[in-house]
Amino acid sequence: MLLGILFALTAGALVGMQNVFNTKVNEQTGNWTTTTLVLGLGFAASFGIGLIVEGKGMFTSLPGMQTWFWFSGLIGVGVVTSMVQGVKILGPTYAVAIVMTSELGFALLFDSLGWLGLQKMPFTLHQLIGVLIIVGGIFVFKLGGGRESENSPVRNSEALNEG
Repeated sequence: MLLGILFALTAGALVGMQNVFNTKVNEQTGNWTTTTLVLGLGFAASFGIGLIVEGKGMFTSLPGMQTWFWFSGLIGVGVVTSMVQGVKILGPTYAVAIVMTSELGFALLFDSLGWLGLQKMPFTLHQLIGVLIIVGGIFVFKLGGGRESENSPVRNSEALNEG
């Protein structure tokens, strides 16, 4: 379990860092160039590492897999595109907080209903309360104040919408 927690913490740190990098690339290029670079470099890296670590064996389980699982990479296009735009408009902390809450809510939904090939897990009131507390935390975080700088992404976006 500790190893799983360590991997999850590492993933969170890497996703947070990637979101900032992706947004900076997007400022220089554009949404589709950013998405192409992120997913293209990710493909090249994972393909190369996969061949080194697993060799040709990395392809042996493909014939037994349901075909619709093969298209999960297309979901990655939506993830990168949406996240870059969310960070650009809301700023990284607020956007990531909303994404994490959405992930948790949908994971709870998918688990509880047994969707997407998952084993159906019982839905509990404690799980619902946990998600609602996190959503409440986002509202406290966003509405609780703090001074926005004149150059914040949210401030600049609001100025564009007013003009």
